[in-house]
Amino acid sequence: MSDELSDDDRNRIRDDFHEAVTMTASEIERWLETDESRAVGQKEHEGDESAGHASGRRIVAILRTKQADLTDDDYAHMRKVVGYVARHAKQRPDGDVTETPWRYSLMNWGHDPQG
Repeated sequence: MSDELSDDDRNRIRDDFHEAVTMTASEIERWLETDESRAVGQKEHEGDESAGHASGRRIVAILRTKQADLTDDDYAHMRKVVGYVARHAKQRPDGDVTETPWRYSLMNWGHDPQG
């Protein structure tokens, strides 16, 4: 059986990705420059970039790539983003989430729940 994605798979992943990623490439780039963005997420070592921050940079690159030029690795990351956003969104804390690590983590993954 081939591991290659069908056109239907690519279309579905792309649609899901664009539904999950509610921020533009420029918005994500500006966000990733903030202290709040760098402060959240799991890091392997002190000073390391978090997985979400690295994902944000990858999302920017994917958003700026022509559809025809997207690779299977890009589609795998798009699928990962969709899964993360879906799981994390379900963990919404009570009250105002404007300045919470929960929102900031989602924004690192290109999703602003208040956007």
